Amino acid sequence: GSGSGSSSFPSLFPPGLHGIYGECRRLYPDQPNPLQVTAILKYWLGGPDPLDYVSMYRNLGNPALNVPEHWHYVSFGLSDLYGDNRVHEFTGTDGPSGFGFELTFRLKRETGESAPPTWPAELMQGLARYVFQSENTFCSGDHVSWHSPLDNSESRIQHMLLTEDPQMQPVQTPFGVVTFLQIVGVCTEELHAAQQWNGQGILELLRTVPVAGGPWLITDMRRGETIFEIDPHLQQERVDKGIETDGSNLSGVSAKCAWDDLSRPPEDDEDSRSICIGTQPRRLSGKDTEQIRETLRRGLEINSKPVLPPINAQRQNGLNHDRAPSRKDSLESESSAAIIPHELIRTRQLESVHLKFNQESGALIPLCLRGRLLHGRHFTYKSITGDTAITFVSTGVEGAFATEEHPYAAHGPWLQILLTEEFVERMLEDLEDLNSPEEFKLPKEYSWPEKKLKVSILPDAVFDNPLH
Repeated sequence: GSGSGSSSFPSLFPPGLHGIYGECRRLYPDQPNPLQVTAILKYWLGGPDPLDYVSMYRNLGNPALNVPEHWHYVSFGLSDLYGDNRVHEFTGTDGPSGFGFELTFRLKRETGESAPPTWPAELMQGLARYVFQSENTFCSGDHVSWHSPLDNSESRIQHMLLTEDPQMQPVQTPFGVVTFLQIVGVCTEELHAAQQWNGQGILELLRTVPVAGGPWLITDMRRGETIFEIDPHLQQERVDKGIETDGSNLSGVSAKCAWDDLSRPPEDDEDSRSICIGTQPRRLSGKDTEQIRETLRRGLEINSKPVLPPINAQRQNGLNHDRAPSRKDSLESESSAAIIPHELIRTRQLESVHLKFNQESGALIPLCLRGRLLHGRHFTYKSITGDTAITFVSTGVEGAFATEEHPYAAHGPWLQILLTEEFVERMLEDLEDLNSPEEFKLPKEYSWPEKKLKVSILPDAVFDNPLH
């Protein structure tokens, strides 16, 4: 409009946007108008890109700290920029704004590069799409398995870890708090180490290796060696020791998986098999979904204690510094406990179960057994398609509906499997070859007849076509 002065200020400068701009200006006072990638058709008008803008700054680094010059990308749109419910529900000033965070990324500047490459903006849109669709928020220490070079080149950097941005401080906006989570590009071997142990441990190692990130965790897409090739001692002395002492704090993954109840004839229409067939899968109840989501999310919490505490719906910046951990690992979460009392959900005890995984999920079974169950914890596979979920629990886990006398139990399409320590040890021996995918031929079957348990590793196509 033609109005001048303060009256046009709000429409030009949505307050949430203004708050983040302020933090960028504090860091880059000399770059008031950085290059920006803008979503052509805004998400709230039906466009595909949830981030309204990605700003790109030139950061001179810090030679004294051995931090190289790099491009610094900042997203706008995972937090609530507008406060008028067009994208995010307005929840007041006290909690998180929108999803509570924006993404940042630091990319090493190549010699002779005068402008920042724009592919990181695409990558950020892809991650934002995942957050909007799954409603899984990210926390520092989380990992994202991407399975493709982040810049679509030939690079070995094909996955991501997330950490606090080393320079950007959390911002209080009129719509809540925004923290800044930085994407750190990593190789497959580093991702696997983060899964087997934990993301924070691997981030610490990357900080100590200048070419792999250094103190500010700058991604170099041309890095040809993993930290374990650069320094072979890191694997044994830090990672293997860490897994043994701490176990893994990954409590779940989204995966290609399914399960069948072998103890009942398939024509019974209450059968779980309907999940794998082309019929509409029965939906998980709100409580189950919430509980599984909390289970997955809590495995990604940062916690130095060996046991993870129940999560509180009001997390400060996604972290629980002050919660005392309970002694046992628990599947219950305070935010979901109030939805439906347990007694109202009928739990079916199953005699005999057949689990199906694709190769990538199957490769995580040893981690689930060694890194989680042997440490008295639980691990959940949540199907990417449909609503199936499979949770493995050890004897001590609270809030589980599988018990020692009925180790296989289901709520609708959510299956829980309780494994005793000696059975876990035996499974680890029998599943030894899952660790060497080179000589692996699919489909592959493992079975423990006296336990009435069968596990199949199947080609991806089986899960993409639900009629099989």
